[in-house]
Amino acid sequence: MNLFASKTQHMIGLDIGTRYVKAVLLEKSGEQYTITGVACEAIAGNAFSERDIKDFEAVSFALKKLKMSLKVKNKWVAIAVSGSTVLNKIVHMEPGQSDFELESQIELEADSLIPYPLNEVYLDFEALGPSSKRTGKVDVLLTSVHRDIVDRRTTLLGEVGFEAKIVDVESYALGTAISQFYEAQPEQTVCCINVGASQLQFCAVKNGQTIYTKDHNYGSDALIQDLMMLFSQDREHIEQQLTDGTLPESWLHDSYPMFIANLQQHISRGLQLFVSTTQEPQPTHLLICGGAGHLSRLAGDLSSDLGITVEGFNPFDKMLQHDKLPPNLLERFAPQLVIAAGLASRSFQPWHT
Repeated sequence: MNLFASKTQHMIGLDIGTRYVKAVLLEKSGEQYTITGVACEAIAGNAFSERDIKDFEAVSFALKKLKMSLKVKNKWVAIAVSGSTVLNKIVHMEPGQSDFELESQIELEADSLIPYPLNEVYLDFEALGPSSKRTGKVDVLLTSVHRDIVDRRTTLLGEVGFEAKIVDVESYALGTAISQFYEAQPEQTVCCINVGASQLQFCAVKNGQTIYTKDHNYGSDALIQDLMMLFSQDREHIEQQLTDGTLPESWLHDSYPMFIANLQQHISRGLQLFVSTTQEPQPTHLLICGGAGHLSRLAGDLSSDLGITVEGFNPFDKMLQHDKLPPNLLERFAPQLVIAAGLASRSFQPWHT
């Protein structure tokens, strides 16, 4: 043992959303997690176009504020990407191959599966185990993303003083949060909907493995835009009042019913697609999180509309909190921090630089 060895630097889980940047830093002792850092900062204006950063100054400013709010020296971060240029595909390979052999085979497969030249994308793969669909084969998860999406984020992070050690896919970071922080029964399939600003992310996890993901184009922006028109106020004021619960109660009659009806329709469609794709039984239980997760009525109303139990997902329920954390911050932002928490937990799993 080297008594003078430096302490391992844990990664900050950094979720760069279209409306907020969110960060979580965790410590772990045995099986007990402790939250040592958390921050959430708004991004001014419309800085994104279809999940791609267009206003670098606005995102950079939000990241600088977030770094100041965290008050930690860590510079390593785990981030995630999503959008139309991100491709996940299960391919079937011969068992017993080395990583080098798999890599050669994956590149051949990718050339026919990916709608971009291979020199324009980053590729990664993970062997998942024996295939349940192809006898004598192993399932390998192939992931690709356009280089521009990753490079813009890593460059921006470097300018702020962060260093990206892991680039994940958002829906898989959501799956990691579920597998790490939700107590599921053996063989139970756990389905979760993350309601972001502009998209719904559907994720299903079974026995600690993410078995299904799908993004749908609908989010809480639909509600925010309606409320901005209803009360003739800017986004910042509407979001603040919505979070604090101080909006005039008329919004529950004027805007909320349409939002909940559209959300229920998209979730129903997502559940149908999940069942038809995976042949899993219709879920009787659904987790929900994301930007709309703090709406106190949401889970109950969706339970009634969908005819299944809907539960808000708080990944921090069983965690300890460091004394230095700002009071009530987790209570206020917990539903929005699920992906950041999943990314932060990667510090305690095998990973390579």
